Amino acid sequence: MDRLKFATVWLGGCSGCHMSFLDLDEWLFDLAQVADVVYSPVVDTKEYPEGVDVCLVEGAVANEDNLELILQVRQRTKVVVAFGDCAVTGNVTAMRNPLGGPDLVLQRAYLDPSNLRPRVPQEAGIVPPLLERVLPVHEVVPVDFFLPGCPPPAARIQAFLEELVAGKAPRAAGNDLRFG
Repeated sequence: MDRLKFATVWLGGCSGCHMSFLDLDEWLFDLAQVADVVYSPVVDTKEYPEGVDVCLVEGAVANEDNLELILQVRQRTKVVVAFGDCAVTGNVTAMRNPLGGPDLVLQRAYLDPSNLRPRVPQEAGIVPPLLERVLPVHEVVPVDFFLPGCPPPAARIQAFLEELVAGKAPRAAGNDLRFG
C-alpha cells in the first residue's frame, strides 16, 4: 500500500483547529505509520505539492493569499476537508463581513486606534489584499467532507481520520452537519 500524502493548511482563522489536531498526541505516531505530512504550518514546506491525497483546510478564505492557496489545494488534492467552523461557515473570521468592504476594516484596524503614526501598511507582503467578503471554503471550491467544531475536539478529528484512512466515508461529513 502506498503511503497517504497528507496536508493541512491554515487560511483565515486562529490556528485553534491545528492546536486541536496536535492534541491527538500519541495517535499522531499511528497516523505517521500510514501517512506522510507533505504540507502544513507545522512543517517547513513552502510550496503546496502535487498529488496530495487528503488536506484538512482550517480557516475561511479572507484574502488574496488564502484564495490562491485554496485554489492550489483543490487542484492538487484528491480529498479536501473543511476543518473547523471557520472553514465550514466562515464563523468568527467572517464577522468582518457586516462591517463593509476591506477599506472599512483596514481603517478600523490601522487608522482608528490611537497610535503615533496611524497608517495602513502598503508595502508588498505585509498585509495580503483582503477580499470583499470572507467566504467559507465550500463557497470557493468543492469540498469533499466537513469536520465542524470550534475547534473540533481531538477525539472527533481522530475518529474522522481513522475512517478516512480506512477508506470509509466519515460520519461527521456531508451537508447535513455543517456547524459544531
